[in-house]
Amino acid sequence: MDRNPKTRSSLLLFSFCILSSLAHIHGRKQGEFLTSLYKVKSKKSWIDTSLFQASVHHEILNSRIYLQEGLKEKDRIIRLPGQPPVEFDHYGGYVTIDELPGRAFYYYFAEAGRNKESMPLLLWLNGGPGCSSLAYGAMQEHGPFRVHSDGKTLYRNKFAWNIAANMLFLESPAGVGFSYSNSTSDYRKNGDSKTAADNLVFLLNWLERFPEYKNRDFYIAGESYAGHYVPQLAHNVLNYNNKANKTLINLKGIMIGNAVINDETDNRGMYEYLATHALISDETWNAIQKYCDFSPKVTDEVSQCNSATSDADSNVSRIDIYHIYAPLCFSSNLTSHPKKANIMNFDPCSEKYVHAYMNREDVQEALHANLTKLDHDWEPCSDDVIEHWGDSPFTIIPLLQEFMSNGLRVWVFSGDMDGIVPVTSTQRSLSKMNLPTKSPWRPWFSGGEVGGYVQMYKGDLTFATVRGAGHQVPSYQPKRALSLISHFLAGSLLPAK
Repeated sequence: MDRNPKTRSSLLLFSFCILSSLAHIHGRKQGEFLTSLYKVKSKKSWIDTSLFQASVHHEILNSRIYLQEGLKEKDRIIRLPGQPPVEFDHYGGYVTIDELPGRAFYYYFAEAGRNKESMPLLLWLNGGPGCSSLAYGAMQEHGPFRVHSDGKTLYRNKFAWNIAANMLFLESPAGVGFSYSNSTSDYRKNGDSKTAADNLVFLLNWLERFPEYKNRDFYIAGESYAGHYVPQLAHNVLNYNNKANKTLINLKGIMIGNAVINDETDNRGMYEYLATHALISDETWNAIQKYCDFSPKVTDEVSQCNSATSDADSNVSRIDIYHIYAPLCFSSNLTSHPKKANIMNFDPCSEKYVHAYMNREDVQEALHANLTKLDHDWEPCSDDVIEHWGDSPFTIIPLLQEFMSNGLRVWVFSGDMDGIVPVTSTQRSLSKMNLPTKSPWRPWFSGGEVGGYVQMYKGDLTFATVRGAGHQVPSYQPKRALSLISHFLAGSLLPAK
């Protein structure tokens, strides 16, 4: 593990790269890729610009909008293997991002089961960077299906978000999941700016393929490192509309959960969370507070900080840091027959079931995926993508401020059992914005119980916690997560009783 002080200053959650590999024998997760990213940052001695700068060149974008006639119907999914009956239409396929290198992104789209014509369009992005929205959002969180323990059959998620919206899931950038490029150099050029630009190209082409959604209310949501993806894409959309001097994409708001927002406060908030949840000692926490400076400009190594963070590493190495009270997956074997599944009781081995399902030829054929026959298995996260990641600003706070000044709805949520990008990190990061309170901290309710807590700020920013949820909130609290997204999309208050 790199203990260079420059590493530490920019290293959100750096210590859990090794820890998570011990705690999660079923594969690397979004949070682990975060730790790898910040190691890559420090090795390259990057200088952060503090504010994500994206430029939208209409000439380039227009040259990458391709003919979509007839492709929507080709993408229609008739039935997935082992799928129960459904009352909605769903689609899957590739959208060309750039013909020259042969770069294409894979998407999965589940329309709303009822009133799809009046429902908004919601794009979901998972983080990493380098992790799949199909692997997590669609198949383990709030998509219409979950995978049984046999890796062959599916069961319904009765709290799927396509109850509240038409749900679009994207595997981005190239190299993630089924998304690919025919030019291997593309896999060495990924970063925040390119991903945001390519995601806009995807969206423009997808809307040509599904023109009935062109004027629909549009929202972007995501979690973890999508705390970068979501605001950066929204920033590009605003630029695109502004340069056209009209609303071409009807963006109404964004929502990010357990999200990387501001490295310095995110990092300090993580250790604060470990301390306040009896996972590290008072002595260790006091030493971290005294000797550790997580600001991006630190240049002097402090041995006492290294020692304290090593102690913290050791203390949490045998728990699931993505949900500090959750059980671990102790067996990677699939069952010959499906175990009884309960949507309210998340199976810690779910990622193994999804991996097996997505690598079946009949599943890929039904999804219209892997048409080029990739030289690797479908994986939930890509090591190649993270190892060659490019630009990654230390903060996205200026983008949140931009959205508020442009009248966009901004919600930030946090599963309060997550230890990798915990609630304390989010609170500390939002406090950097110095926003006046519009509505003070209070509980919100779901099913007669406290679903979490919420505070509203002037300028239309809402912060909400989800009680009992880990890093992937809908995995652990699907009913509360559905309530959260429903109220966000409606622009309504979370229930006060």
